[in-house]
Amino acid sequence: MPRDNRTPRPDAPVYTGPERLQKVLAAAGVGSRRACEDLIFRRRVTVNGRVAQLGDKVDPTTAVIHVDGERLAADTRLVYLAMNKPRGVVSTMADEKGRTALADFLGNRVEQRVYHVGRLDADSEGLLLLTNDGNLAHRLMHPSFGVPKTYLCEVSGPIPRNLGKRLAAGVELEDGPVTVNAFRVVDSLGRTAQVELTLHEGRKHIVRRLLAEVGHPVSRLVRTSIGPIRLGDLRAGRTRRLTNAEVAALFKAVGD
Repeated sequence: MPRDNRTPRPDAPVYTGPERLQKVLAAAGVGSRRACEDLIFRRRVTVNGRVAQLGDKVDPTTAVIHVDGERLAADTRLVYLAMNKPRGVVSTMADEKGRTALADFLGNRVEQRVYHVGRLDADSEGLLLLTNDGNLAHRLMHPSFGVPKTYLCEVSGPIPRNLGKRLAAGVELEDGPVTVNAFRVVDSLGRTAQVELTLHEGRKHIVRRLLAEVGHPVSRLVRTSIGPIRLGDLRAGRTRRLTNAEVAALFKAVGD
């Protein structure tokens, strides 16, 4: 797939039936129609597991399209967003208690109704994914797919040398054991330290409960990545559309 980090055009059409494949690819942001025709001619596009041919028509709402082996989100109704959730915001689209919620940061920029993938508690901040692709959202949240999530935490210090090994070996919590896949000390300043850890599950308050159990309660928690998607320099309260390459990477992360 062309690695130009394109996103679908904001004026991309909403399809009501089969359309020429090159038109669907172009609307999804792969490239110009001429460039998409060339991709099809060079046998770099498959539809539902079959190598596509010039002249093929597809229904983008149901067809499974791959370009250079990477899944393409061809349905222009689907939205994929990354958001940097600020501290103090609840992880719901709207809150019945009147608290600041995720939809308050979207305004009128997103016409489709989107949902958050997983949660961050109100005191935590960082990366959330928002989408209306229910199938992908389910796979990203289901523990059987093992999508890793990375967190940067400010905790009480100092950090013992063997903490990483202890977390990798597994820590027993009241609802079962938890194992950390990666751990490192980012910074240590006497009574406080910054640590980064990666794990593949999303039980409620799992990171806070885990670190408190080993004697290092969390004072600040920021999620910095979900699978291949990174928070980067996205400012608190802001959202951005994922690129085609990022969406393809998410599909790959859940085995599609």
